Amino acid sequence: MNNSAGSNNDVELVQKLTESIKKIKNEVAKVIVGQNDIIDQLLVALFCKGHCLLVGVPGLAKTLLIKTLAEVIDLKFNRIQFTPDLMPSDITGTEIIEEDQTTKRRNFKFVAGPIFANVILADEINRTPPKTQAALLEAMQEHRVTTAGQTYILEEPFFVLATQNPIEQEGTYPLPEAQLDRFMFNLWLDYPSFQDEVKIVQTTTSSYSPKLNKVISAEEIIEFQSLIRKVPVADNVIEFAVKVANKTRPSNDGNNPVGQWISWGAGPRASQYLVLSAKAKSVIDGRFTPNIEDIKSSMIPVLRHRIITNFNAEAEGISSLDVVKNLMNEVDK
Repeated sequence: MNNSAGSNNDVELVQKLTESIKKIKNEVAKVIVGQNDIIDQLLVALFCKGHCLLVGVPGLAKTLLIKTLAEVIDLKFNRIQFTPDLMPSDITGTEIIEEDQTTKRRNFKFVAGPIFANVILADEINRTPPKTQAALLEAMQEHRVTTAGQTYILEEPFFVLATQNPIEQEGTYPLPEAQLDRFMFNLWLDYPSFQDEVKIVQTTTSSYSPKLNKVISAEEIIEFQSLIRKVPVADNVIEFAVKVANKTRPSNDGNNPVGQWISWGAGPRASQYLVLSAKAKSVIDGRFTPNIEDIKSSMIPVLRHRIITNFNAEAEGISSLDVVKNLMNEVDK
């Protein structure tokens, strides 16, 4: 990557990562039909130490995709089904009283909750109250859990994939903006194409049961995550990412056409994620530095959930996705 002693090793790591990605995708394809873009973006987030929010109607294999990915990359996987009565301790863990059989003395013992895994599937995250959502927030941001005054460090790599159903609004609690901002990507799963759906029905209604091979270890993922951070980025690419994030902020002057539709825009974390995802994308493609096209390819998943539209946008039927698409046309000029 640079002239340092470790540059040859870094070049080998880039090649190793590219090969590992191909193997992961081949294994996942044994179970999941299509969804190639979503799989690519999940892998980018994993190697950037980011978290993902997957939004899609029921039956699009969101849970199966995450489970399959966790199996292929040889990580400990836990699924947390979010419900209105779920308590923070149901996620983080709880203290129980334990009696020593010989001394008969009683002590408190911490029993770790399901958050203590490498890959967490937070299923239907918007079904639980804000207090419980907040228990996940510290873990996502700090990679640690605090309970009863004690802090417990979560094992690396730590990757949260949350799912949300966009059509079932009854009994749901919208995610606060602060929590939404913790997710690197907001990924929307669409219905499969006709050909893909035919293939899905053929494989899932037969006795076919694929055997998945473990492709990559936790140690290798941590090594690749470190590699992504080392990737050099040209100043003009970083400036482009910051310019994009800036243009999502409210504006009354005529210089920013999309600013008229926005109440709140993306903060600096969006700029960071645009650059990080561009780094990961370039390395996954076998290139040693990202370009402006890499920034553009991540604009929708990074910005969609960080833009809050105003009354003007609602009156014109413009969504946050429309704002990002308009912005993409704007920066192309």
